[in-house]
Amino acid sequence: MILRNAVLAATLIALPFGALADELGEDRVKELVLETILENPEIIMQAVDILQRREAAAQAESQADILTSQRLLLEQDPNAPVLGNPDGDVTVIEFFDYNCPYCRQAMPEVQAMLDADPNIRLVYREWPILGDGSVFAAKAALASRSQGKYEEFHWAMMSMEGRAEEASVLRVADLVGLDIDQLLEDMESAEIAEHIETTSRLSQALGFNGTPSFVIGDELLPGFVEAELLTETVQQTRLANQ
Repeated sequence: MILRNAVLAATLIALPFGALADELGEDRVKELVLETILENPEIIMQAVDILQRREAAAQAESQADILTSQRLLLEQDPNAPVLGNPDGDVTVIEFFDYNCPYCRQAMPEVQAMLDADPNIRLVYREWPILGDGSVFAAKAALASRSQGKYEEFHWAMMSMEGRAEEASVLRVADLVGLDIDQLLEDMESAEIAEHIETTSRLSQALGFNGTPSFVIGDELLPGFVEAELLTETVQQTRLANQ
């Protein structure tokens, strides 16, 4: 019985529904499918597993295509802040949100990676997805570039306690010596809006669904990542590029 049903299941899957309906009648085909599933319920789980593997393979292929087609934008976008060594031989891209607790948790891991390897370019993609406070913080951080204080402001923001909201962001900006009036004016520039829009588009294309998320070479590392794995991935990418 099991062998017969397995053969039947394979036949039902292999043949177009229209062909089977013409051959056996639509009602009879549905009866056979239901009978097969009831006698072999594991078929459902097998089908789900096959579907998930196909979807994962399709997503991996899509992500590889995006990494190839958008490599220059990801690694060399002049509208994205760069920390570490601007001339480094390996680029690490981090998508983050100032209100993301995992991004704050990842901050010392990122700093440890930079301290351990002076030949890393760290590209930041501001991805404010956690509310209006996140948007204000991202715009303020990007605007701080015109005053030459992005790095100082960024680390201060990542170290702050509580949520990033307008009042707390401006308080940090004042502490690092930013001209607040100039900052507020610069926050509304088209350049800043373009950075955030591009980041959103790239994150969606890469299949990221949260922060932090990292891109290193051909590797995508979503979620909190420890310094050891970041450094290991950098070394693998460096070797692959030789």
